Amino acid sequence: MAQKESTFLNMFLTLLVVTALSSLAASAVYNITKEPIAKVQHEKQQKAIREVMPGFTNYKVIRVMPEDGKDSITVYKGFKDEKVIGAAVETYTNKGYSGLVKLMVGFKPDGTITNIEVLEQKETPGLGTKMTTEKFKGQFKGKNPANFKIQVTKDGGDVDAITAATISSRAFCDAVTRAYKVYNKVNQENQ
Repeated sequence: MAQKESTFLNMFLTLLVVTALSSLAASAVYNITKEPIAKVQHEKQQKAIREVMPGFTNYKVIRVMPEDGKDSITVYKGFKDEKVIGAAVETYTNKGYSGLVKLMVGFKPDGTITNIEVLEQKETPGLGTKMTTEKFKGQFKGKNPANFKIQVTKDGGDVDAITAATISSRAFCDAVTRAYKVYNKVNQENQ
């Protein structure tokens, strides 16, 4: 078999075919996995709502643009037999060590925090990822931000920062503060 001469046109056509096949394969994988990924994300979100706002029978979705944000925050105002039992607030901050941190924060009608679930974070493993532990999240439970300063102690607040992960701790506090401000805004508008 004779060897083909390596020309610019042959190399270009070979590269074009390989690129086209790779693009088609990537597109096919995306289309196959798009729905299962969306379903898993929805289930994760619903589980977080149940964790931070137990006992609700239905909820009303309210989207609010925070004063200091670029994306809306979603409030799931919870009801049990037509009575408001609190809310789950899907909040975020871009101040994490590795950027975006998303939380679901539960509030009682008086503003007391019921629970917090971490939805998304890419913090440093073994350091910032400790924000997902009960030891860190637990210090917010049962606290009302009206009289609990949601800042790390280094900044004059009441939150014990994660050792060697002050930036991640500050980001967590920022997201919780943002959730509380939006929750208050929604409560004031609906009274």
